[in-house]
Amino acid sequence: MKWSFSGLKKFITCPRQYHEVRVKKTYTEPETQHTLYGHEVHQALEQLISQGIPLPENYSKFDRFMEVILAVPGIKYAELKLAVDDQKRPCDFDGSAYWVRGICDLLISNPPQAYVLDYKTGSDKYADTKQLKLMAALVFHNFPLIQNIKAGLLFLTKEKFVDEEYSRQDLPALWAVFSNDLRRLEHSYQENFWPVNPSGLCKKHCVVKSCEYNGRS
Repeated sequence: MKWSFSGLKKFITCPRQYHEVRVKKTYTEPETQHTLYGHEVHQALEQLISQGIPLPENYSKFDRFMEVILAVPGIKYAELKLAVDDQKRPCDFDGSAYWVRGICDLLISNPPQAYVLDYKTGSDKYADTKQLKLMAALVFHNFPLIQNIKAGLLFLTKEKFVDEEYSRQDLPALWAVFSNDLRRLEHSYQENFWPVNPSGLCKKHCVVKSCEYNGRS
């Protein structure tokens, strides 16, 4: 069983949808205006950090955030791909051995300290710091000299920052955050059990046309 934060979150939302989209690949989720905007912003910020390319004029409102970030000492890694195998050993992101993987929007490494940042271009209404916990765990396993991490969700358009701090001693607790949901996911794979979880998202946001709740509130 392989997983990622976005995949596990989709499973929690609706196992049936997860199975159809991520396992069977019967349906493909189309790009939306919001996801396209998010990809463009992430690409622009990556080019600024990695290549020193100034932000396009339409994203210049983010300059003041990036000036602060760029001033933080340390080696900066933009859109860094990280993965570990089922023994939590570092492995190739695109290889077959990975158990969990994720992409860190920005890692600033200055051992024993590091900073992990995740950019958000959507609403800050449901800020989920579990993503930060997973990314911190992946960083600890892939960068053994790092002992402490300051992590944050930066909601660019809302001008809001949600931050947490972790130490290497927190690793067991960081992984434990996902244990119950991973047991459910593993059970679904073992038993081929993918129950539907109808909600208000079915009406407008689900691509699984074969589901009896598709198009219904």
